[in-house]
This record gives sequence, structure tokens and C-alpha cells, in this order.
Amino acid sequence: MFKGFYNLTSSMVTHQRNLNVVGNNMVNISTAGFKESRYIASTFDDVMYTRVGNKEKEYTDIGRQSYIRANSEIHVTFDQGIPEPTNIPLDFAIIGDGFFAIQQEGGDTVYTRSGSFSLDEEGYLCFPGVGRVLDSEGETILLSTDKLDVDDQGNIYAENGGLLGQLGVYGFEDLEQLEHDDQGFFTGEGAEAIDRPTVLWKYVERSNVDMIRQMTEMLTSQRAFQSAASVSKMYDELMGHSASDIGRM
Repeated sequence: MFKGFYNLTSSMVTHQRNLNVVGNNMVNISTAGFKESRYIASTFDDVMYTRVGNKEKEYTDIGRQSYIRANSEIHVTFDQGIPEPTNIPLDFAIIGDGFFAIQQEGGDTVYTRSGSFSLDEEGYLCFPGVGRVLDSEGETILLSTDKLDVDDQGNIYAENGGLLGQLGVYGFEDLEQLEHDDQGFFTGEGAEAIDRPTVLWKYVERSNVDMIRQMTEMLTSQRAFQSAASVSKMYDELMGHSASDIGRM
């Protein structure tokens, strides 16, 4: 009789985790380059077997039950966000595949679609609070000024026409292997510089989060969570009566 608690608890946990993902999407709807995440849950099966023969140890599936749903993965949607003009000389947007590479202070590299950059105290192109931007050769980019001219392949020129560097745009063979955090930064192995990337200057890529869909999913999960909690309370009262009233009979 207590098996119903598995289903109810599973429902509440699943919808709570989905709400966490939806909430993070909504918080980052204005974050440049942010990619929408989706929570995916799968059924956890409890399979019963019978063993035929003692020596051979052959097992036969005689039935299965499913009480709970388990966390399967959080899938990131890499659809292109809308390029938004900013007229800021250190803003860049990637069109098509690829990521900007940011070298953190410890030497680790993270990847992002957000091209809202700045200059650090030494004049290097950087992502504020994260690290310095890398070029196509994996080196940091020294600019010392924001008076620039940039072509559609990310080549950065000074006012006098001298080449200062090229923005590195890196691709991955398998995007599914990338790990991500709540701010939209990715980590992974096997990054390779894209030969002829398309980069828009004085633009940033808007988040690809669909606000209407996120609101709909949030309301659906909230109501499902509340329903499961209400039924769980009723189920608990029923079990209480079963243990006390029927026991006396």
C-alpha cells in the first residue's frame, strides 16, 4: 500500500528540479549568448528476474515495475540567438557554430557565446570577472585601446590599419559532451579553432530562451507539484486510518 508514495515523491522531486532549470533560464533571459536548458527525466525500472537452472545461471525477465522517475540529463539547446546591435566597440556576436574562448586566472579555459567584452588594466581583451579572451592561436589579445575596426571574420585592426589580432572562435565535434554552469559557460575537450568564422562587430547575441514557453512550463510544473503534494497528504491520512482504525477491527 505504501508504493504510491514512490510515485508522489518522484513527481514532486521531478517537477522541483524542472522548476530549478526553468527558473535559471528565466533569470538569464537577458544574458548575452545564454543557451536555454531543458530538464529531461527518465523512468527508473525495477525489474524482477527468475533464475532458470543452478549451474547455467540463466535469468528470465518475468516482470517489471516503475515507481519513480530519475534525473536523466539537462539538455542545452544551441539554437542561434538573435543578434542585437549595441554600438559598443568591444561587443561581438558569433553567427553560426562556435564559442569564444576565455582563459581564467588559473589557466583553465571556458567557452561562451557571449561576446560582451572589455579591457583589463593591462589592455588585454577580457570577459569581466572571468578572464582574458583568446585568439585563434590560443593566445591572449593585447589591444590597449577600444578605437578599433573589425571585419566579419573577427580580425581586429587599429585605427592606422595595423592588425592587432583575431578573435578565436572554437568549435566542438560533439556538443553533447560539454559541461555547463548556470551562467552559460561551457567546458570540454577537443576544441578546435574555426578557420573562417562569421563575427558581427558591435553586436551581441541575445539569449535563445523563449519566455512564453518558460512561463507555460513553470505554471505546468507548479500545478503538478502542488497536486502531487496534495495527493500525498491525502495518501498519508489514508495510511494513518489504515494503521489505526482498521487495526482495531
